[in-house]
Amino acid sequence: MRWIFLLALAVSTFSQERQLTASPRTHALDNNDNFSPDGRFLCYDTRETEIWKVDIRTGAETLLFGKGPKVVAASYHPTRDEVIFIHGPLAEPYFKSNRRGAVVSANGEVRFLDVRDVTSPVTPPGAHRGGTHRHEYSLNGRRVGFTYDDQLLPQYGRTIGMVQDGKFAVLVPVVPEAEAKPGDIVMAANDSWVGGDGRMRAFIGRVKEADGTFHNSLFVADIPSDVKLGTAFAGDTKRFPAPPRGVRIRRLTTGEAGGIVRGTRDGKFIAYLAAAPDGSRQVFVIPSNGGAPRQLTQIEGGAQAGIRWHPSGSFLAVSSGRGIAVTKVATGKTVFLTARGGDALVWSNDGKTLAFNRKVGEHMQIFLVDFTGGEF
Repeated sequence: MRWIFLLALAVSTFSQERQLTASPRTHALDNNDNFSPDGRFLCYDTRETEIWKVDIRTGAETLLFGKGPKVVAASYHPTRDEVIFIHGPLAEPYFKSNRRGAVVSANGEVRFLDVRDVTSPVTPPGAHRGGTHRHEYSLNGRRVGFTYDDQLLPQYGRTIGMVQDGKFAVLVPVVPEAEAKPGDIVMAANDSWVGGDGRMRAFIGRVKEADGTFHNSLFVADIPSDVKLGTAFAGDTKRFPAPPRGVRIRRLTTGEAGGIVRGTRDGKFIAYLAAAPDGSRQVFVIPSNGGAPRQLTQIEGGAQAGIRWHPSGSFLAVSSGRGIAVTKVATGKTVFLTARGGDALVWSNDGKTLAFNRKVGEHMQIFLVDFTGGEF
């Protein structure tokens, strides 16, 4: 009877979703910050060679970039009319360790975010020798965080890094799994900014425990506001890059954690996915300065992916097999905005619209659903 009641409650809270795009190509939002600062456009990639934007009022689509290499994972700058994306190589196969960040402005001008150099025996300060991926601006627009894969020393796992004023630095030192000692991190990924000023980068780190096993836990890299990226070691043919002075790594959980982690705009809380006592996968929330985690959702069948905080910090959206769920943080009450699932959730900056992907026929399309908070 309880399950029937919850299902009836969910049906009563469905909002009217609408399909925004229908053109015969992929429209991948890819878990990025796809809304333009004014909320008028969404940027997306085709999983191939093009970056587009679509007007959410009219559905009109405009090509932003389409000049040859594989390009993916588009995000808007928080205050400027420009889009950052992964730019693949021009003359070699696309691979995780040969990608760069590129920015296209409203007038079509393109510039690279990071400097890549795989030919120097000692990598020049501020450059990297691998590939950057899933670029994310801090809310103040000063810093860009991303995952990083090294080309010269591929035995080292993926880690996370940042760029500021054109200079690159690794944030989390990793070691090859075969060489790891207890406490060492062998992989860092699924990262996102916490707060608006780029001083905390949360991530999932794969760490070696005292008993020799490896677990995925939630960590935070604390980055000073006045960090000097010139103090970072850019690496050479035998040594992996190292973080700049002042960066501190903190472990927040001891149990398994996963998903693309997300922090609130005020920097107080981080959300992630973990196993609940009943074995289902649910959203948990933990203070960013440390403390006990709290299970936020109790979604029948579990949460799947796509954790996104509402800009107010009062609600949190996540994908599930039963539909897109929104939970009120203060009470834990959950409503379903859609009757079916969706991927790559992203809130508009005013919090009134949630965009997501769903496959229609052969192509991924973009859908929208309104949110007022009155659903609760």
